[in-house]
Amino acid sequence: MIRRMHCMYIFFLLAAATVSCKKGNYKPQPPIVAETLKIVMATINANAATSQNGLTVLPVIKVSFTADIDRSTVTNGIVLSKSDGTTVSLTASYQNNDSVLTLTPATALSFITKYVVAVNSSLKSKKSTALSTPVTINFITQIDSADKFSVISDSALLDKVQQQTFKYFWDFGHPVSGMARERNSSGDLVTTGGTGFGIMAIVTAVNRKFISRAEGVARITKITDFLTNSCTQYHGAFAHWINGATGATIPFSTDDNGADLVETSYLMQGLITARQYFNTGDITETDLRNKINVLWNGVDWNWFRQGGQNVLYWHWSPDKAWTINAQISGWNEALITYVMAAASVNNSISKAVYDSGWARNGVMKNNNIYYGYVLPLGPNVGGPLFFEHYSFLGINPNGLKDNYADYQMQTLNHTLINYEYCKTNPKQYYGYSSQCWGLTASDIPNNGYNANAPDNDIGVITPTAAISSLPYTPVESMAALHFFYYKLGDKMWGDYGFYDAFSLKDTWFANSTLAIDQGPIIIMIENYRTKLLWNLFTSAPEIKKGLSAIGFTAPYL
Repeated sequence: MIRRMHCMYIFFLLAAATVSCKKGNYKPQPPIVAETLKIVMATINANAATSQNGLTVLPVIKVSFTADIDRSTVTNGIVLSKSDGTTVSLTASYQNNDSVLTLTPATALSFITKYVVAVNSSLKSKKSTALSTPVTINFITQIDSADKFSVISDSALLDKVQQQTFKYFWDFGHPVSGMARERNSSGDLVTTGGTGFGIMAIVTAVNRKFISRAEGVARITKITDFLTNSCTQYHGAFAHWINGATGATIPFSTDDNGADLVETSYLMQGLITARQYFNTGDITETDLRNKINVLWNGVDWNWFRQGGQNVLYWHWSPDKAWTINAQISGWNEALITYVMAAASVNNSISKAVYDSGWARNGVMKNNNIYYGYVLPLGPNVGGPLFFEHYSFLGINPNGLKDNYADYQMQTLNHTLINYEYCKTNPKQYYGYSSQCWGLTASDIPNNGYNANAPDNDIGVITPTAAISSLPYTPVESMAALHFFYYKLGDKMWGDYGFYDAFSLKDTWFANSTLAIDQGPIIIMIENYRTKLLWNLFTSAPEIKKGLSAIGFTAPYL
Protein backbone atom coordinates (compact mmCIF):
# COMPACT_ATOMS: atom_id res chain seq x y z
CA MET A 1 0.00 0.00 0.00
CA ILE A 2 2.81 2.37 1.02
CA ARG A 3 4.65 1.46 -2.12
CA ARG A 4 1.64 2.24 -4.28
CA MET A 5 1.17 5.69 -2.73
CA HIS A 6 4.83 6.45 -3.28
CA CYS A 7 4.52 5.66 -6.95
CA MET A 8 1.51 7.86 -7.31
CA TYR A 9 3.33 10.71 -5.59
CA ILE A 10 6.23 10.45 -8.01
CA PHE A 11 3.76 10.41 -10.96
CA PHE A 12 2.10 13.65 -9.83
CA LEU A 13 5.45 15.35 -9.33
CA LEU A 14 6.54 14.42 -12.83
CA ALA A 15 3.23 15.57 -14.34
CA ALA A 16 3.42 18.91 -12.54
CA ALA A 17 6.96 19.44 -13.68
CA THR A 18 5.99 18.68 -17.25
CA VAL A 19 3.05 21.13 -17.19
CA SER A 20 5.17 23.81 -15.60
CA CYS A 21 7.77 23.40 -18.33
CA LYS A 22 5.22 23.60 -21.14
CA LYS A 23 3.61 26.72 -19.70
CA GLY A 24 6.86 28.61 -19.76
CA ASN A 25 7.54 27.91 -23.47
CA TYR A 26 3.94 28.13 -24.91
CA LYS A 27 3.38 30.64 -27.72
CA PRO A 28 -0.29 31.02 -28.95
CA GLN A 29 -0.69 30.64 -32.74
CA PRO A 30 -2.92 33.12 -34.69
CA PRO A 31 -6.06 31.58 -36.17
CA ILE A 32 -5.81 30.64 -39.80
CA VAL A 33 -7.95 33.14 -41.85
CA ALA A 34 -8.91 32.41 -45.44
CA GLU A 35 -7.70 35.02 -47.96
CA THR A 36 -10.31 37.30 -49.54
CA LEU A 37 -9.88 39.37 -52.68
CA LYS A 38 -11.78 42.61 -52.64
CA ILE A 39 -11.39 46.12 -54.05
CA VAL A 40 -10.17 48.55 -51.44
CA MET A 41 -10.35 51.65 -53.63
CA ALA A 42 -10.86 52.54 -57.29
CA THR A 43 -10.14 55.90 -58.91
CA ILE A 44 -10.18 57.40 -62.38
CA ASN A 45 -7.81 60.31 -62.86
CA ALA A 46 -7.37 60.37 -59.08
CA ASN A 47 -11.09 60.85 -58.43
CA ALA A 48 -13.35 58.27 -56.83
CA ALA A 49 -14.52 55.95 -59.58
CA THR A 50 -18.22 56.51 -59.32
CA SER A 51 -19.91 57.38 -62.61
CA GLN A 52 -17.94 60.25 -64.15
CA ASN A 53 -18.53 62.40 -67.20
CA GLY A 54 -16.24 64.43 -69.42
CA LEU A 55 -13.14 62.32 -68.85
CA THR A 56 -10.03 62.61 -70.96
CA VAL A 57 -9.67 60.08 -73.76
CA LEU A 58 -6.60 58.63 -72.01
CA PRO A 59 -7.92 58.13 -68.47
CA VAL A 60 -5.82 56.59 -65.69
CA ILE A 61 -7.69 53.89 -63.80
CA LYS A 62 -6.19 52.84 -60.46
CA VAL A 63 -7.52 49.92 -58.40
CA SER A 64 -6.26 48.73 -54.98
CA PHE A 65 -6.99 45.20 -53.72
CA THR A 66 -6.83 43.36 -50.42
CA ALA A 67 -4.40 40.81 -51.87
CA ASP A 68 -1.66 40.58 -54.46
CA ILE A 69 -2.97 40.00 -57.97
CA ASP A 70 -2.03 37.17 -60.29
CA ARG A 71 -0.93 39.11 -63.34
CA SER A 72 -1.98 36.37 -65.73
CA THR A 73 -5.64 36.92 -64.78
CA VAL A 74 -5.76 40.67 -65.39
CA THR A 75 -6.54 40.63 -69.12
CA ASN A 76 -9.79 38.72 -68.63
CA GLY A 77 -10.47 39.98 -65.13
CA ILE A 78 -10.48 43.71 -65.89
CA VAL A 79 -12.22 44.64 -69.13
CA LEU A 80 -12.80 48.11 -70.61
CA SER A 81 -15.55 48.28 -73.21
CA LYS A 82 -17.86 50.69 -74.97
CA SER A 83 -21.54 50.50 -74.07
CA ASP A 84 -22.08 48.56 -77.31
CA GLY A 85 -19.76 45.80 -76.07
CA THR A 86 -16.66 46.67 -78.12
CA THR A 87 -13.62 46.01 -75.92
CA VAL A 88 -10.59 48.26 -75.56
CA SER A 89 -7.09 46.98 -74.77
CA LEU A 90 -5.60 48.09 -71.48
CA THR A 91 -1.99 48.52 -70.42
CA ALA A 92 -1.36 47.61 -66.78
CA SER A 93 1.37 48.51 -64.32
CA TYR A 94 1.74 47.12 -60.80
CA GLN A 95 2.67 48.54 -57.42
CA ASN A 96 2.77 47.43 -53.77
CA ASN A 97 3.59 43.78 -54.48
CA ASP A 98 0.95 43.71 -57.23
CA SER A 99 -1.93 44.66 -54.95
CA VAL A 100 -2.32 48.01 -56.73
CA LEU A 101 -2.96 48.15 -60.48
CA THR A 102 -2.77 51.21 -62.72
CA LEU A 103 -4.48 50.77 -66.08
CA THR A 104 -4.57 53.01 -69.13
CA PRO A 105 -6.13 52.44 -72.55
CA ALA A 106 -3.61 51.22 -75.11
CA THR A 107 -4.95 53.86 -77.53
CA ALA A 108 -6.97 57.01 -77.06
CA LEU A 109 -10.69 56.45 -76.49
CA SER A 110 -13.43 57.97 -78.62
CA PHE A 111 -14.89 61.35 -77.67
CA ILE A 112 -18.39 61.64 -76.18
CA THR A 113 -18.66 57.90 -75.68
CA LYS A 114 -19.93 55.82 -72.79
CA TYR A 115 -17.48 53.24 -71.40
CA VAL A 116 -17.66 50.54 -68.75
CA VAL A 117 -14.79 49.12 -66.67
CA ALA A 118 -15.79 45.65 -65.48
CA VAL A 119 -13.68 44.05 -62.72
CA ASN A 120 -14.99 40.49 -62.59
CA SER A 121 -14.47 37.20 -60.80
CA SER A 122 -11.98 36.02 -63.44
CA LEU A 123 -9.48 38.18 -61.56
CA LYS A 124 -7.54 36.13 -59.01
CA SER A 125 -4.89 36.63 -56.39
CA LYS A 126 -1.50 34.95 -56.41
CA LYS A 127 -3.06 32.34 -54.12
CA SER A 128 -5.82 31.76 -56.73
CA THR A 129 -8.49 33.51 -54.68
CA ALA A 130 -11.21 34.90 -56.98
CA LEU A 131 -12.54 38.43 -56.64
CA SER A 132 -15.49 38.12 -54.29
CA THR A 133 -17.56 41.08 -55.48
CA PRO A 134 -17.44 42.08 -59.17
CA VAL A 135 -17.58 45.84 -59.79
CA THR A 136 -18.49 47.93 -62.82
CA ILE A 137 -17.47 51.56 -63.29
CA ASN A 138 -19.17 53.77 -65.89
CA PHE A 139 -17.81 56.93 -67.44
CA ILE A 140 -18.31 59.19 -70.46
CA THR A 141 -15.42 60.75 -72.32
CA GLN A 142 -15.14 64.45 -73.01
CA ILE A 143 -16.33 66.50 -75.96
CA ASP A 144 -13.72 67.00 -78.65
CA SER A 145 -12.83 70.68 -78.36
CA ALA A 146 -11.52 70.86 -81.93
CA ASP A 147 -13.67 72.69 -84.47
CA LYS A 148 -15.28 70.23 -86.87
CA PHE A 149 -15.56 72.78 -89.66
CA SER A 150 -13.59 75.84 -90.68
CA VAL A 151 -14.61 78.94 -88.77
CA ILE A 152 -16.56 81.39 -90.93
CA SER A 153 -18.27 84.69 -90.21
CA ASP A 154 -21.57 84.57 -88.36
CA SER A 155 -23.33 85.93 -91.43
CA ALA A 156 -21.90 83.16 -93.59
CA LEU A 157 -22.81 80.60 -90.93
CA LEU A 158 -26.42 81.80 -90.85
CA ASP A 159 -26.52 81.60 -94.64
CA LYS A 160 -25.28 78.02 -94.48
CA VAL A 161 -27.74 76.97 -91.79
CA GLN A 162 -30.68 78.52 -93.62
CA GLN A 163 -29.75 77.09 -97.00
CA GLN A 164 -29.03 73.59 -95.77
CA THR A 165 -32.11 73.50 -93.54
CA PHE A 166 -34.26 74.68 -96.45
CA LYS A 167 -33.20 71.59 -98.40
CA TYR A 168 -35.36 69.56 -96.04
CA PHE A 169 -38.50 71.19 -97.42
CA TRP A 170 -37.25 71.30 -101.00
CA ASP A 171 -35.85 67.78 -101.27
CA PHE A 172 -38.42 66.13 -98.99
CA GLY A 173 -41.45 67.91 -100.36
CA HIS A 174 -43.75 65.11 -101.42
CA PRO A 175 -43.45 64.52 -105.19
CA VAL A 176 -47.23 64.49 -105.73
CA SER A 177 -48.47 67.11 -103.29
CA GLY A 178 -45.39 69.24 -102.63
CA MET A 179 -46.36 69.17 -98.93
CA ALA A 180 -43.77 68.69 -96.22
CA ARG A 181 -43.18 65.21 -94.93
CA GLU A 182 -43.55 64.88 -91.18
CA ARG A 183 -39.94 63.69 -90.92
CA ASN A 184 -37.19 62.47 -93.22
CA SER A 185 -38.49 58.89 -93.03
CA SER A 186 -42.22 59.52 -93.40
CA GLY A 187 -42.86 58.30 -96.95
CA ASP A 188 -46.34 59.42 -98.02
CA LEU A 189 -47.20 60.91 -94.63
CA VAL A 190 -47.20 64.71 -94.84
CA THR A 191 -47.97 67.29 -92.18
CA THR A 192 -50.33 70.25 -92.38
CA GLY A 193 -48.59 72.49 -89.85
CA GLY A 194 -45.14 71.53 -91.09
CA THR A 195 -46.26 72.45 -94.60
CA GLY A 196 -47.25 75.89 -93.35
CA PHE A 197 -43.75 76.27 -91.94
CA GLY A 198 -42.33 74.93 -95.21
CA ILE A 199 -44.19 77.55 -97.23
CA MET A 200 -42.63 80.28 -95.09
CA ALA A 201 -39.25 78.58 -95.62
CA ILE A 202 -39.82 78.69 -99.40
CA VAL A 203 -40.52 82.43 -99.21
CA THR A 204 -37.27 82.84 -97.27
CA ALA A 205 -35.38 80.75 -99.81
CA VAL A 206 -36.67 82.83 -102.73
CA ASN A 207 -35.72 86.02 -100.93
CA ARG A 208 -32.25 84.60 -100.22
CA LYS A 209 -31.97 83.40 -103.83
CA PHE A 210 -31.53 79.77 -102.83
CA ILE A 211 -34.20 79.08 -105.47
CA SER A 212 -35.79 81.27 -108.13
CA ARG A 213 -39.03 83.15 -107.66
CA ALA A 214 -40.64 81.02 -110.37
CA GLU A 215 -39.58 77.82 -108.58
CA GLY A 216 -41.09 79.08 -105.33
CA VAL A 217 -44.39 79.99 -106.98
CA ALA A 218 -44.54 76.62 -108.72
CA ARG A 219 -43.99 74.61 -105.51
CA ILE A 220 -46.55 76.56 -103.47
CA THR A 221 -49.03 76.35 -106.36
CA LYS A 222 -48.59 72.58 -106.36
CA ILE A 223 -49.40 72.57 -102.64
CA THR A 224 -52.50 74.77 -102.97
CA ASP A 225 -53.81 72.70 -105.89
CA PHE A 226 -53.41 69.52 -103.89
CA LEU A 227 -55.09 71.02 -100.82
CA THR A 228 -57.97 72.27 -102.95
CA ASN A 229 -58.52 69.30 -105.24
CA SER A 230 -57.32 66.22 -103.39
CA CYS A 231 -57.46 66.70 -99.63
CA THR A 232 -60.40 65.95 -97.39
CA GLN A 233 -61.58 69.15 -95.76
CA TYR A 234 -63.60 69.45 -92.58
CA HIS A 235 -65.55 72.71 -92.62
CA GLY A 236 -62.57 74.17 -94.43
CA ALA A 237 -59.99 72.81 -91.99
CA PHE A 238 -57.45 70.06 -92.62
CA ALA A 239 -56.21 67.02 -90.75
CA HIS A 240 -52.94 66.93 -88.85
CA TRP A 241 -51.57 64.18 -91.11
CA ILE A 242 -52.43 63.63 -94.76
CA ASN A 243 -51.45 61.06 -97.35
CA GLY A 244 -49.30 63.13 -99.67
CA ALA A 245 -50.16 60.95 -102.68
CA THR A 246 -53.94 60.71 -102.28
CA GLY A 247 -55.03 63.53 -99.96
CA ALA A 248 -56.76 61.12 -97.59
CA THR A 249 -56.61 61.79 -93.87
CA ILE A 250 -54.10 59.70 -91.91
CA PRO A 251 -55.36 59.51 -88.30
CA PHE A 252 -53.05 61.16 -85.80
CA SER A 253 -54.63 58.95 -83.14
CA THR A 254 -57.70 56.74 -82.85
CA ASP A 255 -60.09 59.63 -82.27
CA ASP A 256 -58.08 62.28 -84.12
CA ASN A 257 -59.10 61.36 -87.66
CA GLY A 258 -60.53 64.66 -88.86
CA ALA A 259 -59.89 68.37 -88.55
CA ASP A 260 -57.01 69.79 -86.55
CA LEU A 261 -57.69 73.50 -86.18
CA VAL A 262 -54.28 74.39 -84.73
CA GLU A 263 -52.42 72.67 -87.57
CA THR A 264 -54.75 74.42 -90.01
CA SER A 265 -53.86 77.78 -88.48
CA TYR A 266 -50.14 77.10 -89.04
CA LEU A 267 -50.92 76.25 -92.66
CA MET A 268 -52.91 79.46 -93.11
CA GLN A 269 -50.15 81.50 -91.46
CA GLY A 270 -47.79 80.22 -94.15
CA LEU A 271 -50.24 80.75 -97.00
CA ILE A 272 -51.03 84.35 -95.99
CA THR A 273 -47.29 85.06 -95.77
CA ALA A 274 -46.79 83.65 -99.27
CA ARG A 275 -49.74 85.65 -100.61
CA GLN A 276 -48.19 88.85 -99.30
CA TYR A 277 -44.79 88.01 -100.80
CA PHE A 278 -45.85 86.91 -104.28
CA ASN A 279 -47.58 90.18 -104.99
CA THR A 280 -46.68 91.03 -108.58
CA GLY A 281 -49.05 91.22 -111.54
CA ASP A 282 -47.51 88.10 -113.06
CA ILE A 283 -50.34 85.72 -113.95
CA THR A 284 -48.84 82.81 -112.01
CA GLU A 285 -48.54 84.93 -108.87
CA THR A 286 -52.03 86.34 -109.31
CA ASP A 287 -53.37 82.84 -109.74
CA LEU A 288 -51.53 81.68 -106.61
CA ARG A 289 -52.96 84.53 -104.54
CA ASN A 290 -56.48 83.65 -105.69
CA LYS A 291 -56.01 80.00 -104.75
CA ILE A 292 -54.69 80.97 -101.33
CA ASN A 293 -57.69 83.21 -100.73
CA VAL A 294 -60.11 80.39 -101.57
CA LEU A 295 -58.45 78.13 -98.99
CA TRP A 296 -58.14 80.89 -96.41
CA ASN A 297 -61.73 82.06 -96.75
CA GLY A 298 -63.02 78.50 -96.69
CA VAL A 299 -62.20 77.80 -93.04
CA ASP A 300 -65.32 77.99 -90.88
CA TRP A 301 -63.65 79.00 -87.65
CA ASN A 302 -66.97 79.47 -85.85
CA TRP A 303 -67.90 75.83 -86.49
CA PHE A 304 -65.10 74.92 -84.09
CA ARG A 305 -66.86 76.72 -81.25
CA GLN A 306 -68.93 73.53 -80.84
CA GLY A 307 -72.36 75.03 -80.90
CA GLY A 308 -71.48 78.67 -80.34
CA GLN A 309 -69.44 78.42 -77.14
CA ASN A 310 -66.94 81.18 -76.39
CA VAL A 311 -63.98 78.90 -77.01
CA LEU A 312 -62.43 77.14 -80.02
CA TYR A 313 -62.04 73.36 -80.08
CA TRP A 314 -58.95 71.65 -81.44
CA HIS A 315 -60.49 68.60 -83.21
CA TRP A 316 -63.59 67.46 -85.06
CA SER A 317 -64.33 64.57 -87.40
CA PRO A 318 -67.46 63.31 -89.17
CA ASP A 319 -67.61 60.00 -87.28
CA LYS A 320 -65.95 60.95 -83.97
CA ALA A 321 -67.50 64.43 -83.79
CA TRP A 322 -66.20 66.23 -80.68
CA THR A 323 -65.03 63.06 -78.89
CA ILE A 324 -61.59 64.45 -78.06
CA ASN A 325 -63.27 67.60 -76.73
CA ALA A 326 -59.99 69.53 -76.34
CA GLN A 327 -60.50 73.25 -75.90
CA ILE A 328 -57.80 75.51 -77.32
CA SER A 329 -56.86 77.50 -74.25
CA GLY A 330 -53.71 79.43 -73.42
CA TRP A 331 -50.88 79.70 -72.78
CA ASN A 332 -49.30 77.39 -75.33
CA GLU A 333 -48.39 77.27 -79.03
CA ALA A 334 -51.88 78.05 -80.33
CA LEU A 335 -52.21 81.86 -80.04
CA ILE A 336 -52.05 81.95 -83.85
CA THR A 337 -55.31 79.96 -84.02
CA TYR A 338 -57.29 82.71 -82.31
CA VAL A 339 -55.55 85.39 -84.38
CA MET A 340 -56.43 83.60 -87.62
CA ALA A 341 -60.00 83.04 -86.44
CA ALA A 342 -60.35 86.71 -85.54
CA ALA A 343 -58.84 87.72 -88.89
CA SER A 344 -61.21 85.59 -90.97
CA VAL A 345 -63.10 87.55 -93.63
CA ASN A 346 -66.21 85.37 -93.57
CA ASN A 347 -66.16 83.54 -90.23
CA SER A 348 -64.40 85.71 -87.69
CA ILE A 349 -64.72 85.15 -83.95
CA SER A 350 -65.44 87.92 -81.46
CA LYS A 351 -63.22 89.27 -78.72
CA ALA A 352 -65.39 87.44 -76.20
CA VAL A 353 -64.25 84.11 -77.67
CA TYR A 354 -60.62 85.18 -77.34
CA ASP A 355 -61.04 86.45 -73.77
CA SER A 356 -63.05 83.53 -72.49
CA GLY A 357 -61.63 80.72 -74.61
CA TRP A 358 -57.96 81.52 -75.05
CA ALA A 359 -57.10 83.85 -72.18
CA ARG A 360 -59.59 82.16 -69.84
CA ASN A 361 -60.44 85.64 -68.58
CA GLY A 362 -56.92 86.04 -67.26
CA VAL A 363 -56.33 82.55 -65.84
CA MET A 364 -53.51 82.04 -68.36
CA LYS A 365 -51.49 84.70 -66.52
CA ASN A 366 -48.51 83.59 -64.48
CA ASN A 367 -46.39 86.60 -63.43
CA ASN A 368 -44.15 84.52 -61.17
CA ILE A 369 -40.38 84.99 -61.18
CA TYR A 370 -38.05 82.20 -62.32
CA TYR A 371 -34.27 82.62 -62.36
CA GLY A 372 -34.80 86.35 -61.91
CA TYR A 373 -37.24 86.81 -64.82
CA VAL A 374 -40.95 87.54 -64.65
CA LEU A 375 -42.97 85.11 -66.76
CA PRO A 376 -46.19 86.88 -67.83
CA LEU A 377 -48.03 83.82 -69.15
CA GLY A 378 -48.04 80.06 -69.09
CA PRO A 379 -47.15 77.12 -66.86
CA ASN A 380 -44.52 77.05 -64.16
CA VAL A 381 -41.01 77.62 -65.52
CA GLY A 382 -42.49 78.35 -68.95
CA GLY A 383 -42.96 75.02 -70.68
CA PRO A 384 -41.25 74.00 -73.96
CA LEU A 385 -39.85 76.79 -76.13
CA PHE A 386 -42.05 76.01 -79.13
CA PHE A 387 -44.70 78.01 -77.24
CA GLU A 388 -42.69 81.10 -78.27
CA HIS A 389 -41.93 79.95 -81.82
CA TYR A 390 -44.89 78.52 -83.74
CA SER A 391 -47.28 81.46 -83.34
CA PHE A 392 -44.49 83.99 -83.67
CA LEU A 393 -43.16 82.79 -86.98
CA GLY A 394 -45.55 85.33 -88.47
CA ILE A 395 -46.69 87.48 -85.54
CA ASN A 396 -44.01 89.96 -84.48
CA PRO A 397 -44.01 90.03 -80.65
CA ASN A 398 -41.96 93.23 -80.43
CA GLY A 399 -44.17 95.96 -79.05
CA LEU A 400 -47.18 93.63 -79.07
CA LYS A 401 -49.46 93.94 -76.04
CA ASP A 402 -52.98 93.15 -74.92
CA ASN A 403 -54.80 93.06 -71.58
CA TYR A 404 -52.91 89.96 -70.53
CA ALA A 405 -49.26 90.42 -71.41
CA ASP A 406 -46.42 92.27 -73.05
CA TYR A 407 -45.46 89.69 -75.67
CA GLN A 408 -41.98 91.05 -76.16
CA MET A 409 -41.40 90.35 -72.47
CA GLN A 410 -43.14 86.99 -72.73
CA THR A 411 -41.01 85.67 -75.58
CA LEU A 412 -37.77 87.06 -74.17
CA ASN A 413 -38.23 86.01 -70.55
CA HIS A 414 -39.52 82.54 -71.36
CA THR A 415 -36.40 82.01 -73.47
CA LEU A 416 -34.09 83.38 -70.78
CA ILE A 417 -35.70 81.14 -68.15
CA ASN A 418 -35.06 78.15 -70.38
CA TYR A 419 -31.48 79.30 -70.92
CA GLU A 420 -30.80 79.94 -67.22
CA TYR A 421 -32.31 76.61 -66.28
CA CYS A 422 -29.94 74.75 -68.60
CA LYS A 423 -27.01 76.88 -67.50
CA THR A 424 -27.77 76.26 -63.80
CA ASN A 425 -28.42 72.57 -64.57
CA PRO A 426 -30.21 71.59 -61.35
CA LYS A 427 -30.32 67.91 -62.38
CA GLN A 428 -26.57 67.92 -63.13
CA TYR A 429 -26.97 66.46 -66.60
CA TYR A 430 -23.71 66.08 -68.44
CA GLY A 431 -23.15 68.72 -71.11
CA TYR A 432 -25.67 71.40 -70.14
CA SER A 433 -24.03 74.83 -70.18
CA SER A 434 -24.35 78.41 -71.38
CA GLN A 435 -23.45 77.10 -74.84
CA CYS A 436 -25.43 73.87 -74.75
CA TRP A 437 -29.03 74.73 -73.97
CA GLY A 438 -32.55 74.65 -75.36
CA LEU A 439 -35.51 72.52 -74.24
CA THR A 440 -38.48 71.94 -76.53
CA ALA A 441 -40.44 69.04 -78.00
CA SER A 442 -38.27 66.62 -79.97
CA ASP A 443 -37.22 63.06 -80.56
CA ILE A 444 -35.57 61.36 -77.60
CA PRO A 445 -33.58 58.12 -77.13
CA ASN A 446 -35.24 54.76 -77.79
CA ASN A 447 -37.46 56.11 -80.57
CA GLY A 448 -39.48 58.26 -78.22
CA TYR A 449 -40.77 61.83 -78.30
CA ASN A 450 -41.03 64.27 -75.42
CA ALA A 451 -42.11 67.85 -74.79
CA ASN A 452 -38.80 68.77 -73.13
CA ALA A 453 -39.04 71.66 -70.68
CA PRO A 454 -37.56 72.65 -67.30
CA ASP A 455 -40.37 70.78 -65.53
CA ASN A 456 -40.10 67.82 -67.92
CA ASP A 457 -36.36 67.56 -68.44
CA ILE A 458 -34.83 64.19 -69.31
CA GLY A 459 -31.45 65.48 -70.50
CA VAL A 460 -32.21 66.06 -74.20
CA ILE A 461 -31.14 69.27 -75.97
CA THR A 462 -32.92 70.27 -79.20
CA PRO A 463 -31.06 72.69 -81.51
CA THR A 464 -34.26 74.30 -82.81
CA ALA A 465 -35.00 75.58 -79.29
CA ALA A 466 -31.97 77.86 -79.03
CA ILE A 467 -31.51 78.64 -82.74
CA SER A 468 -35.16 79.58 -83.30
CA SER A 469 -34.85 81.96 -80.35
CA LEU A 470 -32.27 84.14 -82.14
CA PRO A 471 -34.70 87.09 -82.41
CA TYR A 472 -35.12 87.04 -78.63
CA THR A 473 -31.69 86.08 -77.29
CA PRO A 474 -29.18 86.73 -80.08
CA VAL A 475 -26.04 86.43 -77.94
CA GLU A 476 -27.06 83.26 -76.11
CA SER A 477 -28.54 81.67 -79.22
CA MET A 478 -25.50 82.43 -81.38
CA ALA A 479 -23.25 80.85 -78.75
CA ALA A 480 -25.40 77.72 -78.88
CA LEU A 481 -25.33 77.70 -82.68
CA HIS A 482 -21.53 77.88 -82.61
CA PHE A 483 -21.40 74.96 -80.19
CA PHE A 484 -23.82 72.79 -82.18
CA TYR A 485 -22.03 73.46 -85.46
CA TYR A 486 -18.36 73.72 -84.59
CA LYS A 487 -18.06 71.37 -81.61
CA LEU A 488 -20.80 68.80 -82.31
CA GLY A 489 -20.98 69.19 -86.07
CA ASP A 490 -19.49 65.78 -86.80
CA LYS A 491 -22.46 64.22 -84.98
CA MET A 492 -25.25 66.79 -85.35
CA TRP A 493 -24.86 68.38 -88.80
CA GLY A 494 -26.17 66.63 -91.91
CA ASP A 495 -27.43 67.18 -95.43
CA TYR A 496 -30.58 68.91 -94.15
CA GLY A 497 -29.13 71.02 -91.38
CA PHE A 498 -29.05 70.00 -87.75
CA TYR A 499 -30.43 66.66 -86.67
CA ASP A 500 -33.34 66.88 -84.31
CA ALA A 501 -31.85 66.41 -80.85
CA PHE A 502 -29.08 64.92 -78.72
CA SER A 503 -28.30 63.84 -75.18
CA LEU A 504 -24.71 64.03 -74.01
CA LYS A 505 -25.54 62.18 -70.81
CA ASP A 506 -26.81 59.27 -72.90
CA THR A 507 -24.23 59.80 -75.69
CA TRP A 508 -27.21 59.75 -78.06
CA PHE A 509 -27.53 61.75 -81.27
CA ALA A 510 -30.67 61.67 -83.41
CA ASN A 511 -30.43 60.94 -87.12
CA SER A 512 -33.90 62.39 -87.74
CA THR A 513 -35.10 65.73 -89.06
CA LEU A 514 -38.67 66.96 -88.45
CA ALA A 515 -40.60 69.58 -90.39
CA ILE A 516 -41.90 71.32 -87.27
CA ASP A 517 -38.35 71.70 -85.93
CA GLN A 518 -36.52 72.51 -89.18
CA GLY A 519 -39.07 75.14 -90.22
CA PRO A 520 -38.69 77.48 -87.24
CA ILE A 521 -34.89 77.43 -87.65
CA ILE A 522 -34.83 78.94 -91.13
CA ILE A 523 -37.82 81.24 -90.46
CA MET A 524 -36.67 82.67 -87.15
CA ILE A 525 -33.12 83.18 -88.39
CA GLU A 526 -34.66 85.30 -91.13
CA ASN A 527 -36.83 87.22 -88.68
CA TYR A 528 -33.67 87.87 -86.66
CA ARG A 529 -31.82 89.08 -89.74
CA THR A 530 -34.47 91.03 -91.67
CA LYS A 531 -37.90 90.57 -90.01
CA LEU A 532 -39.03 89.34 -93.44
CA LEU A 533 -41.74 86.90 -92.33
CA TRP A 534 -42.95 89.14 -89.53
CA ASN A 535 -43.29 92.06 -91.92
CA LEU A 536 -45.06 90.02 -94.58
CA PHE A 537 -47.58 88.33 -92.33
CA THR A 538 -48.51 91.41 -90.33
CA SER A 539 -48.84 93.45 -93.55
CA ALA A 540 -51.99 91.49 -94.42
CA PRO A 541 -55.07 93.69 -93.85
CA GLU A 542 -57.01 90.82 -92.31
CA ILE A 543 -54.26 90.10 -89.80
CA LYS A 544 -54.07 93.73 -88.71
CA LYS A 545 -57.84 93.78 -88.32
CA GLY A 546 -57.94 90.49 -86.46
CA LEU A 547 -55.23 91.41 -83.98
CA SER A 548 -56.87 94.76 -83.26
CA ALA A 549 -60.33 93.19 -82.95
CA ILE A 550 -59.29 90.95 -80.06
CA GLY A 551 -57.48 93.69 -78.18
CA PHE A 552 -53.89 93.74 -79.39
CA THR A 553 -51.84 96.87 -79.88
CA ALA A 554 -48.50 97.09 -81.68
CA PRO A 555 -46.53 99.69 -83.67
CA TYR A 556 -47.32 97.82 -86.88
CA LEU A 557 -51.11 97.77 -86.38
